[in-house]
Amino acid sequence: MKKLYFIRHGESLGNLKRLFTGQWDVPLTELGQQQARAATQNAQNLQIECIVSSPLIRARQTAEIIAAGIGYPKDKILYSDLFMERNYGDWQQQSYEVADGKDFEKVPNIELEAHLLKRASQAADYLKNIKTNNVLVVGHGTQGRVLQQEIFNRHTKQIEVPIKDEIPNAQIIEWL
Repeated sequence: MKKLYFIRHGESLGNLKRLFTGQWDVPLTELGQQQARAATQNAQNLQIECIVSSPLIRARQTAEIIAAGIGYPKDKILYSDLFMERNYGDWQQQSYEVADGKDFEKVPNIELEAHLLKRASQAADYLKNIKTNNVLVVGHGTQGRVLQQEIFNRHTKQIEVPIKDEIPNAQIIEWL
């Protein structure tokens, strides 16, 4: 039976400064690198056979640190834009405070929710077609929550089960 694990990248510069990072490509902080190394301890017991990652540098760094720690070949990590964070449009690189009481769907140049949901569905199909049993996905907060909801809905055959909990940095979560 396939087991699916998810990890949000370690702390990034955007997280540290409380900025909408989105698809702004920022690296891990020193703490983020330490978090990824710590996550390796948990990953060693999961018999990971495949690592799939967002191509954004903070996720790439997290995936590569974990891969090195568990002896997974770096060149075997699969990267796909399907796992990238939501594009926050004009809010990228802005403080979280710009969102107070505002409608995300009206932000200029933002990736609309309908597109994000479509991308999550495509990402779930991508994962379903991987022929190994233990898969680790390295992604992002918003993208991770939307993908988690898509996978949960498919697995339980329920419709729109809300998953609103914040996904902490660098903690491996078992989804299936």
